[in-house]
This record gives sequence, structure tokens and C-alpha cells, in this order.
Amino acid sequence: MMNNSRRDFLANSTLGLGAAALHSLMPEAAAAQNLQNIRQVAPKAKRVIYLFQSGGPSHLDLYDYKPHLKDRMGEDLPDSVRGGQRLTGFTKNQKSLPVTPSKFQFERCGKGGSWVNTELLPNIGKVADDICFINSLHTEAINHDPARNFLQTGHQLAGRPSMGAWTSYGLGSDAENLPAFMVLNSFGSCKRTPQPVSVRLWGSGFLPSQYQGVKLQSVGDPVLYVSNPQGINRESQRSTLDAIGKMNQIKAKEAGDPEIEARIKQYEMAFRMQASVPELTDISSEPDSTFKLYGEDARTRGTYAANCLTARRMAERGVRFIQLYHIGWDHHQDVPRDLPLMCKDVDRASAGLLIDLKQRGLLDDTLVIWGGEFGRTTFSQGKPTATKYGRDHHGRVFSIWMAGGGIQPGMTYGSSDDYGYSVAENGVHVHDLQATILHLLGIDHTQLTYRFQGRDFRLTDVHGHVVKPILA
Repeated sequence: MMNNSRRDFLANSTLGLGAAALHSLMPEAAAAQNLQNIRQVAPKAKRVIYLFQSGGPSHLDLYDYKPHLKDRMGEDLPDSVRGGQRLTGFTKNQKSLPVTPSKFQFERCGKGGSWVNTELLPNIGKVADDICFINSLHTEAINHDPARNFLQTGHQLAGRPSMGAWTSYGLGSDAENLPAFMVLNSFGSCKRTPQPVSVRLWGSGFLPSQYQGVKLQSVGDPVLYVSNPQGINRESQRSTLDAIGKMNQIKAKEAGDPEIEARIKQYEMAFRMQASVPELTDISSEPDSTFKLYGEDARTRGTYAANCLTARRMAERGVRFIQLYHIGWDHHQDVPRDLPLMCKDVDRASAGLLIDLKQRGLLDDTLVIWGGEFGRTTFSQGKPTATKYGRDHHGRVFSIWMAGGGIQPGMTYGSSDDYGYSVAENGVHVHDLQATILHLLGIDHTQLTYRFQGRDFRLTDVHGHVVKPILA
């Protein structure tokens, strides 16, 4: 009588769990068929640089100018405008919701005449003719974590693949020695303690783990353990990986688990990154003209400016999806104090990135996105004064901007109502934004799917329409 264990039987049986997993968790043949379907759209962009401003920048203080609100300072927001929208715990018990206009100066910028707070964002104002401002984005999410999840993964609950992971899965990588999806974080200068962002925002969810984002660290090794330990050279590391790879290949054939194949690929990428990442992050060869564009902060690792410069270097090296998180835009108590600090962090470097990409011939096929998870309320959190006011979370309408990569430049699309509270014209839902980003990359968002637990999932779920009027 054969002494096979239950585990051996299941692993080796053609009807066992190993074969079932190999079939249901997207084998190579099914993947190839799926990818043929999604590449039916002519791509305008080869890559994305997403400058995510975490915390919810105030659209009313940056891009959505409402000068007539000065005449309504302190008035209670009309019930007809609020429309029964639920409020967060910060403001739901306020006796009034006092309308509060922005204290900052706006100007029409560029030939398109887009409104920009040039008091705080003078450099972005100067490149307005390269930008499409969207003043009608909206989301159902009202708190930070669900809203960030929704924008980055298409769902308010955790567990779905991020947009960068979907892009990496769908299109693969143009970079031989760097991951297709890379992430950088920076903390803003605001006085309020910023909320951190979760690694799940660049996770692969139920996609194979090889598609998750790789985060560069601000201190120590740029990528954890990218340096060999003392006494280990590149040749011995190569020999070790070859041996581990052979054992993993044997196990992959036995178990039929696609995650083992993903791990083999990750080991190989990690080995190549031991040489490529130090070169990527070494900015010593950059001329002084680079730092005139991005600002002197670009010399300091971990700053927003340094991350923008690194993003350009990633773009040059073929990284497909580059995600920057700048953390600190959650301005509940004192917008006049904190907003100028955050704008100073990002203004010069964001504009410098566009200029740098453009002069290198990269802007035409690089899609740059700037914006947060939602906007802020037109009413003040707490009692406003001429010099101090806060704003609560607001998802019914807010602003972002896009540039390059097939976007119509020098225009403003969509508008909010007179109070900057709800969409008035040409609303853009989060799923519409995601569908448009994928479209510009040459992906039909309805076809980019992955079967998991018996259902075909996609970034846009069952929603989303490409916003064609903003396409070049």
C-alpha cells in the first residue's frame, strides 16, 4: 500500500487543489487572452506620475474661485444647497454652517484663463497652459481612508488592487531593472500632525504580488535590504538566487501556485535593483539648472521636491506607474496657517516637473495628475474670522488637474455650484477619472479584469465613462 499523505495526493492530483488554483488564479494562457482584449485603445501615454496630495486640499482655496462668497461671509449655508448631505463628526453638531470665502488672491492664468490661487501657487499658474483643471470631480466617500482607497483602488473597502497594480498587470513594464510600479512618500510642512498613508494603497490586492508598488525609503537604503550584508558579494548573491530559484521552480510544479512564480520574478527583480536603485537615487550628476527648476529642497532626500525629481528619473528609466504621496492637507482648524506651508512644498516642484518633462520630450507621453481624495467644505469648521478658518471633508465636488499624456491643455472642465458645494456642470466621478486614466494608457477599462473567487473584478467595478472632452 502506498504511503502517500493527503497533502501529496492533493498537490499531485489533476483534480486536486493545486491544479484548481493554477486554473482559477489566472494561469498564463488566460492572462495572455485577457491582455489581448484590453489593448484595443490607441495609447496616448506610456506612463503615469500621480502627485497625490493626501488629506484633501481645499478646492475653494486653490482652483475653484468663488469671489461672490465674500458677500455671504458668515451666513448659514442654505438647506437647499446642502441637500441633506451627511456631515462628519467634526461639524455635525455645529449650530450653524457659516459660509467662508477664501482669503487668498486668484488670477486667470494662461491663454485658457483658468483660475488659480497665484498668491500660493504662482509657479503652477505660470504653467496653466499645460494643464487641464477639473473642477467637478466627486466621490461618495466622506472620510480619508475610504476616500483614498476609492481613488486608488476603485472601492472604499481595503483589499482591492491599486491603480498602479492594475496598470502593471495590464501593460507590464518598460523598465528592465526597475519595477513597473514605484512609490514615494513625503510629509508636508503644515503644523497639524499629518495622517500617514497605508501600504495597501499601493498593494496588489488579489493580483499576484509581483504587481504591487515598490516604495522607496526616505532614510537608510532606498529599498529595504537592497544592499548586500557584509561579506556577501554580487557573485555569491547570484549563486544563492540561482539555487533558490531552482528549488522554487520544483515547488511551483508540485503545488501549481502562481504566487510561487511571482516570488521567483520578485527575487530576480530585487537582484537587478541592487544595481539600478542606487543609480536611480544618485542625483550627483544633475546640473544646477535642475535644482533651479525643482527648488533647492530637491537636494534633500525625502522631500516632495526630491521625490518629483526622482519621479522624472524613474520616467526616463521606463517605470510605468509612479505614485507620490504628499501628506498633510487635512486642514480642519486653520487653513490660512497651514495651506501656505503645503503650497510652498509643492508649487515650484510640481511646475518644475512639468517643465522638465516637457523640455526632455517626455510630457507628451507622460500623464501627470495632481490632487487629493476629496475637497473641503465651503462652510467653516468652527467659528470663522477674517484670519482663521477651518474646513471639513467634502466629496460632493472638488478639483484636480491633469497634464501631458493625451490631455487637452490650457482648459478648465466642469464646474461647481455658486457655493462650491455640488457639481453644477460636467461632473466627473472617481470611476470616470479611473476609466480616463486607463484609456490614455491604451486600456479599455471594461476589459481589464481579473477573476477572483468566482467573479470578474475590474478597477472601475461596473461603472466609469471616459471623459472625452478633456482628451487632446
